[in-house]
Amino acid sequence: MVRRLLLISLFVVLAVASAFGSVRTEISRDSLVVPPPQIADILDDVEASVMKNDGWWEANQTYSTRFRPTQLIAPAALITVGALGVGENAPLRGVSVAVNDQFYEWSGGRKYHFDDYVQYLPVALYLTFDFMGVRAKHSFGERVAVATVTYLSVAAFSQSVKYAVREPRPFSGRRNSFPSGHTTTAFAGAELVRSEYGWGAGLAAYAMATTVGVMRMYNGRHWLNDVIAGAGFGILSARIGYWMLPLSRHIFKIPRSGQALVATPIYDTNTRALGLSCAVQF
Repeated sequence: MVRRLLLISLFVVLAVASAFGSVRTEISRDSLVVPPPQIADILDDVEASVMKNDGWWEANQTYSTRFRPTQLIAPAALITVGALGVGENAPLRGVSVAVNDQFYEWSGGRKYHFDDYVQYLPVALYLTFDFMGVRAKHSFGERVAVATVTYLSVAAFSQSVKYAVREPRPFSGRRNSFPSGHTTTAFAGAELVRSEYGWGAGLAAYAMATTVGVMRMYNGRHWLNDVIAGAGFGILSARIGYWMLPLSRHIFKIPRSGQALVATPIYDTNTRALGLSCAVQF
């Protein structure tokens, strides 16, 4: 089981690296090992499409959307470490069980459900920080496109791996524990915030994501390795969202211009109600 999971995680990382690296043409196809015919056909189709459309990919490319191999280090390491805790005889299984037992001792069986909501807070901040005066690198429309692709990737990773691995959850025994979907969602949002607004806002978002991961163990919903792998899949999903932004710009004709927000406070003296009138242009 562990070997199969490691192969799956390695395939995911290498597939992403190979696909996006070849699209940017920074890696020469001549330097690659001869690919299977199906992959060669896909590469030819992508290359022909780029040439036919006068290089639309490069025209919509920016530094923040470019694939760099170093971006795979953190997610690959987290996913690999998480995979080492899957299965009864896995190398890190004992650590996960010990951590789970300690959390149960602290909680005494009590459960808190705020992590069900906090998981979405980082992505909410990602979409709205710019309206609060924090300068964003991309327009609101671009951030919506990035977030959409990111969470499609989150759903694809978390659900496909869950039902391929079928790891039992603590206590309930339901076979959909690995990886933690809540943690994947939270860390995807945290990485989006970091990428868009820098480490100042990113650290706060990562603190929220870490809280979600801790609460999944505190509530007895996941093992430690589920949370670690979930963080890795979340970060990878956010990177995919940015890598695919040139395609989103091309398909949906998303302009790179910024957005404007006008906010006017309103106070009704009759009802003593305070309100806010907003107009958004993007």
